[in-house]
Amino acid sequence: MSHFYTILKFAYPYKRLALLNALLNILSVIFGLFSFTLVIPMLGILFDTQQTVSLKPTGEFSTEWVKDYLSYWMSSSIEQVGPSKALGYICVGIVFAFFLKNLTRYLAQYTLAPIRTGISRDLRRALHTKLSLLSISYFSEKRKGDLMSRMTTDVNQVEASMMSTLGLIVRDPVNIITSIVLLLVMSPKLTLVVFFLFPVAGLIIGNIGKSLKRKSRKGQVQIARILSAIEENIFGLKVIKAFNAEKQINNKFEDELEKHQSIMLSIMRRRDLASPMSEFLSTMVMVVVIWYGGNLIFDSQLNPEDNSLSPQAFIGFIVIFSQILPPVKSLSQGYYSIQRGAASAERISEILDAEIEVKEKQDATPIKSFKKSIVFKNANFAYTESAVLNNINLEIEKGQTIALVGQSGGGKSTLANLVARYYDVKGGSLSIDGLNIKNYKLADLRGLMGIVTQDAILFNDTIFNNIALGIENPDPAKIIEAAKIANAHEFITKFEDGYEHNIGDGGHKLSGGQKQRLSIARAVMKNPSILILDEATSALDSESERLVQDALTKLMANRTSIVIAHRLSTIKSANRIVVINDGEIVEQGTHEELLLTEGQYHKLHHMQNLN
Repeated sequence: MSHFYTILKFAYPYKRLALLNALLNILSVIFGLFSFTLVIPMLGILFDTQQTVSLKPTGEFSTEWVKDYLSYWMSSSIEQVGPSKALGYICVGIVFAFFLKNLTRYLAQYTLAPIRTGISRDLRRALHTKLSLLSISYFSEKRKGDLMSRMTTDVNQVEASMMSTLGLIVRDPVNIITSIVLLLVMSPKLTLVVFFLFPVAGLIIGNIGKSLKRKSRKGQVQIARILSAIEENIFGLKVIKAFNAEKQINNKFEDELEKHQSIMLSIMRRRDLASPMSEFLSTMVMVVVIWYGGNLIFDSQLNPEDNSLSPQAFIGFIVIFSQILPPVKSLSQGYYSIQRGAASAERISEILDAEIEVKEKQDATPIKSFKKSIVFKNANFAYTESAVLNNINLEIEKGQTIALVGQSGGGKSTLANLVARYYDVKGGSLSIDGLNIKNYKLADLRGLMGIVTQDAILFNDTIFNNIALGIENPDPAKIIEAAKIANAHEFITKFEDGYEHNIGDGGHKLSGGQKQRLSIARAVMKNPSILILDEATSALDSESERLVQDALTKLMANRTSIVIAHRLSTIKSANRIVVINDGEIVEQGTHEELLLTEGQYHKLHHMQNLN
């Protein structure tokens, strides 16, 4: 239940609406019970058993005083207007009370709607914000489909199962408590029977609810697996078709669907048990009440002195008691819903409570420009237990172009990611301009950097908005200038909509070279002091590579650049080439110096020339 309370914290901004909802629910309960209490004197008039009270009651206010006053008022009304008109007035009063009950109930639901939808919106906003703050390592351990499931189906489940119970939290307990107070006034003996039987029914319902929560969590995990499979299959559709793997993939997906169906079947059977089980238990309680109450009436008829329960009062007791059963049934179903939604709330809380590994200090130092150097000193890093970088000592001075080369998996990209502070070093230090990188404001630090990766990351938006990413009120002239520097302006103008052309999901409407040049234009637009190029040309054909390389040369001018490259021909002019192997720097120097040493770089260079 702790996760349920975590979700309820999101209701705090709507506290005024919640209080209004509670007030309207209470009024609805009061009007409803008032209408049913009027049934008792109505029955007394019909059966001619209404007790006549000619004297107005005196003394202190109490339940007995209220009963005597109502009897006095009824007796006076019958004496003044007659039984027929008095019955008519009571009927009108019942109709009016029912009208007010249902009006306030509707208004309560009306005020609940913005709370439910608002909490769902706020939950998704909080999840999205938290995901944007989490380190990159968090996403390497999670399936994208699972995260999408938590933001969509889990939030929907919380709204459907948990938020729908918000209206019950006030209305039904108040209804039950107020009804029981009335029943105690009418017949304490009969009400004690109710007190004894309801907890027994509650224990039975509670045991079923616990099993529902366990199954619901399995169901949410399984739907996340299905979403992950869909996302992977759409992304890899070309490969699936190329290897004729449609049948294999479909069979695998079918297995996931079968598992989900089995879990959901179990959930639905337990959920559907809630209504008939609570109704059956309530009926049993009702039958016991009728049997016991009937015997009390028989006893009072045999002993005229015992006037504890009149026939009309007994019928009124049954009518009011019958109004306890719907809220009890509703609460039991709400309990099932909360148990089912608790599984989703737990999965949502796992994200909201996830630790942010890369944190900004409260007294972080602003940095607006890069002045001197980037220095790694005895730096170490590991994603899990296995070390990725060991004892890195490297200085990158302002204005230099540093190339990182070596075998795949050696730690080149990781080193560049540490500079952008996607991760923090586990040992040693990384400093910029003499201050540890952890002491700077994150936004300022990343504002100094521009990144162009091998896989151009573009968004389903216009070319203009992709180039202007992160810039408020961008100048169209500067956008065009950036595109020209990146050798992108020519192909952009060929589109019918020009810079307003939508490039589709991930830029699939563009070629690889075009996407890469848009990435470069985006970096140009940012005008970064430090440039990180992660194999920016390795996936291109010769013509595209020439255009992209030309754009990169313009971009790198007068900037500090960290270039990760497999093609050694693209980094011959670097100020320094750093060879990384198995997480360690094994060589560094200029192109000519490294060839003379005939070490790792010489070997890599020789292999590429042979190819």
